[in-house]
Amino acid sequence: MDEGVDAARPRRDRMRERAVRLARWGRKVAAAIGHGTVMFAMALGQLPITVVVMVGVVLTYSLGMVFFFPPAIRLGRWWTGIARRRAEAWSGVRIEDPYQPPPPPPVRQADGWYREGRTLYRTPRFPAWNRRLNWLTKDPATWRDLAWLVLHPITGAPLAVLPLLLIGYGAYLAAAQPWPGALAGAVPAVAGLLAAPYVPRLYGLWTRALLGPTERTRLARQISHLARTRTEAVDAQAAELRRIERDLHDGAQARLVAMGMTLGAAERLVDTDPATAKELIAKTREASAEVLAELRRLVRGIYPPVLAERGLGDAVRALALDCPLKATVEVDLPDRPPPPVEAAAYFAVSELLTNAARHSRAREVTVGIGRRGGDLRITVTDDGVGGADPARGSGLRGLERRIAAFDGELALHSPPGGPTVAVIELPGVLPVRDRPRATLPRRKIVLMAVCMGFSWLPLFAQGLVALVMKLVGAPRGWFVALYLPDPFSWLALIAFINLGLMMLVYGSYLAVEYEHSKRLAASA
Repeated sequence: MDEGVDAARPRRDRMRERAVRLARWGRKVAAAIGHGTVMFAMALGQLPITVVVMVGVVLTYSLGMVFFFPPAIRLGRWWTGIARRRAEAWSGVRIEDPYQPPPPPPVRQADGWYREGRTLYRTPRFPAWNRRLNWLTKDPATWRDLAWLVLHPITGAPLAVLPLLLIGYGAYLAAAQPWPGALAGAVPAVAGLLAAPYVPRLYGLWTRALLGPTERTRLARQISHLARTRTEAVDAQAAELRRIERDLHDGAQARLVAMGMTLGAAERLVDTDPATAKELIAKTREASAEVLAELRRLVRGIYPPVLAERGLGDAVRALALDCPLKATVEVDLPDRPPPPVEAAAYFAVSELLTNAARHSRAREVTVGIGRRGGDLRITVTDDGVGGADPARGSGLRGLERRIAAFDGELALHSPPGGPTVAVIELPGVLPVRDRPRATLPRRKIVLMAVCMGFSWLPLFAQGLVALVMKLVGAPRGWFVALYLPDPFSWLALIAFINLGLMMLVYGSYLAVEYEHSKRLAASA
């Protein structure tokens, strides 16, 4: 009896796993259909916004009413921001903010006027207006937003609701035809169910192709980021020099002056009172040891000798030995980063260990140092009470400014009650042994060729040309959509046009990605 139960158990486990996978797939299908319906409803609600925005643009460029342009563009950006967040949450495709950095405010000259080009203004209102208008008109994301507002109701929204349309069309065929012709309705219904889990990602890629940042925008952001981090690095360096000067002035310099005065007194007493002179010389010797220890601490604060001699891993291990917590250090770093990067990483780890010891009430802390490609990755985890927030203290802010000079980022997860996990990533600071290849994976190359080579078939042959044939009442010929009953004939025409547009957009996106990989390979 027991052997029979044991033999049946794997079968029950397999059936349970299949049931779990089927339930998970069913939830994906339901979520895709539900979110697609929401996206389609948003596209319908978007139509008045599109009309208002396009009217503002037309009035600006046809009648010169430039005061309509900024509010119209702000309205469009507000709506595309909502759509970008909704598409990212639904599809999981990362869609970054595509807009170039705003222009800086006008700066008042020494004579009290504000200059904009060759014109002087008494108030900053008009220069600020001109700069903002110039920024909005020259930003490529402005015109990509307008293209998305026009194309989304006829391209993106039908794509989002495509599974529901296929299922509905299948139900219509099943109800309209007698048996066994009703079985034909199962084909589009099953196609809709099978395509539903993949539609969110396609929708996200389509949205990113229009609402994502361009290479020009990324370059402008990088320039702005470098300018800001350079200013912060200069300010931090000046503050560090002031701190060193203050420590030397208030500490070592004062002690050295006192030592000189003590030696002068001993020199005057060496003949008349040798015993007192010996005591003064002994005090001077003790003071010199204290000054030496203070100078060593100051030097370690500037650049620790162990860091220069042994590298980042051993320097962090030395930090862990001085840490009052139970510290564990794991290092997997075969190559040493450049000295400035090592110093920034060392002091960042020192700041995190200090915060864990002072504020988190932790007992144990773990430091992990490793690499991911050419990036240096440092993880510091403690079992404290959590609640760390860079906005509430200057320590983490200073850490962010220190690593920002190397395009580094700090990711902090510190919920109330702990634990606290801090991850520091410094990109491109380690040598990459394998040179990146200027190519795409084979499947992407094939997909790019298919999209660019056959996008004309659904877009023109079965889409736009068939639409013209339907409007003029020409023979159906080989146009598939013309054989379907209304209104599904119109839906099929829209679907073919959208499919062709999506193939064209995605093929262009893969081509841009290929060019980007070639630039990366050339700069490696």
